[in-house]
Amino acid sequence: MTVQQRLTYQAFVDLATADPDVVGLVLKGSRAHEGMTTEHSDHDLYVVLADDAKTDLTRFAGHRTPELDLVLVSLDEFRAAGLPGFERYALARARVVLDRLDGAIAGILAGKARLDADEAFRLAGEWLDAYANSLYRSVKNARDGHALGAHLDAADSIRFLLEFLFALDRRPRPYNKYLEWELARHPLPGWDTGTLLGTVAHISSTGDVVAQRRLFGRVEALARQAGHGAVLDAWGEDLELMRPV
Repeated sequence: MTVQQRLTYQAFVDLATADPDVVGLVLKGSRAHEGMTTEHSDHDLYVVLADDAKTDLTRFAGHRTPELDLVLVSLDEFRAAGLPGFERYALARARVVLDRLDGAIAGILAGKARLDADEAFRLAGEWLDAYANSLYRSVKNARDGHALGAHLDAADSIRFLLEFLFALDRRPRPYNKYLEWELARHPLPGWDTGTLLGTVAHISSTGDVVAQRRLFGRVEALARQAGHGAVLDAWGEDLELMRPV
């Protein structure tokens, strides 16, 4: 058995904590989400090194076992991680294990959890258009007798809708695994969490056109209130196919 295979999470944390070149340790994934840990959960750990680090801990770069995954980055690389990118949500909800920079590591994570106003507005507009596109295709396919296409487009539309709703609240969208966890602790303003989750589950599993149109009616009002009317108006008369009958 190799040293890497024997390395446990706590053993590595002890090593890293004793090394002054390590300025931060950040735990992400299920072990950073209270109540989401299972017997299969590993420890996903970011190891943040000083930009001029000389540490020999770099020998653990790329370490990956069923118990411990390590990502070694410089402080500058850590600041940029997930901006933009799929990793942003994971870091937004990550837990600080070590912060030698008087709260700077925690501050970097907090910045990833909050989109700036211009970025959020731009992304919301893009996701709204993508949502409308998939919704339109779903309803049109259902009308024309293409049941599978209608169902698949309906499921796609839910992905884009969630991206839009979280961007409106200036937050990165959670991974599907953490959607219920996120909304239970941090609801979207103006939405009842149970109703929203029930609706997206129903549409994803059935492609129900009536439910899609009903949901779009509420989303359209919300989008226009948030200043995204031009995105919807670009759809012209096609909006009538999406709206509640």
